[in-house]
Amino acid sequence: MKIKALKLQDANYGNQWFDEVEDRWEYKDFLKDEAWRKGWISMDSLFYNAEDDRVYLGITSFDADIFRAYDRKRGAFVDLGYSRVADPFDAKFHRSLVKWEKDGCLYGAIALLHDVDCYWQAPGGAIVKYDPRSGRIEKVGIPLPHMYIQSICLDQARGVIYGFTFTPERMFRFNLADGRADDLGPISSGMCMAQGENIELDDEGCAWCGWSVTRAWQNTSGEDKHRLCKFDPRTDRIHYFDAGLPNPDGSYGYAKVEGLFRLGKDRLYASGANGSIYRVDTETGMGTYLGTPIPDRRSRLTTLRKGPDGAAYGVTGRDGKCEVIRFDPDTEKYELIGPVADGDLHCWQVHDVAVTPDGTIYAGENDTPYRSGYLWEIKL
Repeated sequence: MKIKALKLQDANYGNQWFDEVEDRWEYKDFLKDEAWRKGWISMDSLFYNAEDDRVYLGITSFDADIFRAYDRKRGAFVDLGYSRVADPFDAKFHRSLVKWEKDGCLYGAIALLHDVDCYWQAPGGAIVKYDPRSGRIEKVGIPLPHMYIQSICLDQARGVIYGFTFTPERMFRFNLADGRADDLGPISSGMCMAQGENIELDDEGCAWCGWSVTRAWQNTSGEDKHRLCKFDPRTDRIHYFDAGLPNPDGSYGYAKVEGLFRLGKDRLYASGANGSIYRVDTETGMGTYLGTPIPDRRSRLTTLRKGPDGAAYGVTGRDGKCEVIRFDPDTEKYELIGPVADGDLHCWQVHDVAVTPDGTIYAGENDTPYRSGYLWEIKL
């Protein structure tokens, strides 16, 4: 493999995170510190657009600078003019970049970093429309006022965006034709964070994500609190399954979903439990455990994207020990291809990937505690 770390920002903090920041600073503390506000970023969403050969990037930024692109022809990052529509509370595009084939435009959704003490000040997460041909950018609506959006997916045929919010955790529907928004209902009561990293469609146009039970009068929500649900447009209701991702060791309960991946017809997969991989039965909501690529240390697997060879690719691992993974939906087998490193520089963890027609993998590094996250270019 040939791997290159592409740097957009140049912030490096050493051990400052652990000594001064972790579990101490709040949102407003970061805003007051110019080095963090201007210097630190995280790469949270990636979308490859073949028409202009660019990788579009949803970025976490305390300075509301959350949308850029990497132009592969020029080998350079491009400012897309997000400042023209930015609100100070616009913190990131968190697994929220899609393209509607009907109009050729990209759509993103805004997530938060602030706490609930800013609820009434912050307007809410908007749906952002960007036309790659003209460079026009605009906010086309706020689905749920004062609530921010963690992830979206797009039903191409219906022209509908589905997403879920935080905080609180609710699922919504946004109609691109007329801007109508519908609150579809809750996915948790706030006892624990129910959602994983993304929301995903199945073959029937149902939108899938995690949900969690409450058990309000008991001491805890229980080992089986994390389950799967889907919004079915045919019934216009969320179907809350009493099922989820079984614990890899066979113990009672369900693992929290981390990522959901549609990898072909009748092929919906999920990850959770230290980067374990599951096949999801879309009729019952039950996961079938397929394996844990890295069982002996902390890991995650947030994204798998189909490549030109029919296999799906992602990056698993954590804490600066990440590896490229190849998963074959036909055989449901996986292999680790190699570590993600550029010389002495090691990838901390990955939140999203994009795969180009020539098989190049772009991986967005996120939540790096010591420095800004990089865009990793991986050529197999």
